[in-house]
Amino acid sequence: MFDKDKWNEVLQALSANVFRTVLTAFGVFWGIFILVILLAAGKGLENGVMKGFSGMATNSVFMWTQSTSKPYKGLPQNRDYNFKNSDVQALREKFPDLLYISPRNQLGGYQGANNVVRGTKTAAYTVYGDYPELAYQESKEIVKGRFINYNDINQKRKTAVIGEGVISGLYEKGEQVLGSYIKVNGVNFMVVGVYKSKGRNGNAEEEQKQVYVPFTAFQQAFNYGDVVGWMSITAKDGASITDMKKEIFRFLRERHDVHPDDERAIGNFDLYEEFSKVNGLFVILKFIAYFVGILVLLSGVIGISNIMLIVVKERTKEIGIRRAIGASPGRIRSQILTESIFLTIIAGMLGIAAASGVLAIINVVLDSMPSEDMMFANPSVNLGVVFSALVILILSGLLAGFIPAQIAIKIKPVDALRAE
Repeated sequence: MFDKDKWNEVLQALSANVFRTVLTAFGVFWGIFILVILLAAGKGLENGVMKGFSGMATNSVFMWTQSTSKPYKGLPQNRDYNFKNSDVQALREKFPDLLYISPRNQLGGYQGANNVVRGTKTAAYTVYGDYPELAYQESKEIVKGRFINYNDINQKRKTAVIGEGVISGLYEKGEQVLGSYIKVNGVNFMVVGVYKSKGRNGNAEEEQKQVYVPFTAFQQAFNYGDVVGWMSITAKDGASITDMKKEIFRFLRERHDVHPDDERAIGNFDLYEEFSKVNGLFVILKFIAYFVGILVLLSGVIGISNIMLIVVKERTKEIGIRRAIGASPGRIRSQILTESIFLTIIAGMLGIAAASGVLAIINVVLDSMPSEDMMFANPSVNLGVVFSALVILILSGLLAGFIPAQIAIKIKPVDALRAE
């Protein structure tokens, strides 16, 4: 490794035909360049998509009641029913692996009739009755004041947290928001907080046109009794909500006299299942990046191997002389392999450097663009990928030089000296 004469021979051999050496090295350069760029592009897409899940408890399921599809215990088919407050406590006791259980009620919507009034202004917004846990389950950032707390729940306070979209519709610019009152279906609520959505999806603007009030105050103010419209449930770390939901649904069907096989009676949206599908997609994309990049790299390695075969043939007489004066087969093999590995690593490292430069430019451009709704962010590769690339390069160099090296040591000194 530290033999000066050996490295002089390597450099002399590679510089004997510079143009051929550069063309040979370009295959490896391009292969490793493509590999790094593809992996970074996949990571950038993953970062952009994951922004849409930022601030959300992904190990969650949203569930609601639907009409039954089967008669049961004398009750008819197509019967409507509702979750109740008692279901929430029953779930907490029955399923200790549930981290959050948030009952919810909903009123109105931005496409419905006007239901929120302030002074002379009126508008249609979605109003939710919620528990404090919602702040840990959805991607919302409190920018002023606070979110609903358990004092609000226990005392049935008529407080409200509104989105920035509600402010633009009901308030004048610079007007004090905290401590002001809005009227929802004729009931006054005091604003205690303002939020903005962290979501990067196309619904982010509409998600900021919502009003959140304490669940208990919502039930009291709008005569909902103990009805629960729907629930958001989140499992603890280490437990899969997707695996738990079948037992949860069975438990709730039993509590409400619904047929055990009635799959329609409880509707649900499994966020964890969707999140797992997205993660699976990125695993596939990473595999494709490695597959394509290594195939391109392999074509470059084959080019180096072919050129090394030509070099060995051109140096047949030199090899014969070295064998005649005492050079061992291992010394000849080492020389050929060193040239192959050296050329492969230098070309590969230049490819990594070029790819890093391209990624740096892309990141500068992305940073200068508005990040809202951006589905591509911070394309990059970690040190593990660089280390893997180096291992691939070393193995590729050994592969490219092995066959030419074996051919070189099989040449008999007498035959080599006769070669012209």
